[in-house]
Amino acid sequence: MEYRHLGKSGLRVSALSFGSWITFGETLDLANVKECMAAAFDQGVNFFDNAEAYGGGVAELLMGQAIKEYRREDLVLSTKIFWGGEGPNDRGLGFKHIVEGTKKSLQRLQVDYVDLIYCHRPDPHTPIEETVRAMDHLIRDGLVFYWGTSEWSAEQIRQAHTIAREIGCRPPTMEQPEYNLFHRHRVEVEYAPLYQSYGLGITSWSCLLYTSDAADD
Repeated sequence: MEYRHLGKSGLRVSALSFGSWITFGETLDLANVKECMAAAFDQGVNFFDNAEAYGGGVAELLMGQAIKEYRREDLVLSTKIFWGGEGPNDRGLGFKHIVEGTKKSLQRLQVDYVDLIYCHRPDPHTPIEETVRAMDHLIRDGLVFYWGTSEWSAEQIRQAHTIAREIGCRPPTMEQPEYNLFHRHRVEVEYAPLYQSYGLGITSWSCLLYTSDAADD
């Protein structure tokens, strides 16, 4: 397996990751999850991806059970925050939901921290500065090591970096966009200046699956 640094960070992740969207809790039960994760791990995969929205939290619960068989240090775990429930503060990228949603994800995963956390979508109702401060808070509390975005525009990522620099907070390290034969422009063109300017890392979704339902990745 090839391992690559995530953006300009010191973290090394496997070139291939193993995700849990659609499958965990839908077509795979715990036994299947353990079997699939073991097969991936045996081939050198160390990067396992999740989200609070996947299966309404079931995907995190199953992964939390499965990873008990591994050394935490051998895994790079990621989750994503945005859609956490139906309550007025159970979704979005406000400080309250980011902190509370992350803690709930950690409980489901049965870990003290995740290596990566993503803002699962941009939130037009929350100032980017509030989101940057919340993510910095998670890192300073040791609940998260690196934070990033998913399906943010290049301009929104630039704003996050500018704000982080101005207020002394950690900027986003990575972005997770859809990237496949049908969706290439954002990764290959729109984000291109960010790789040089910020050392932006990319961890894509649906590389082999085309879907127009972007809300469910």
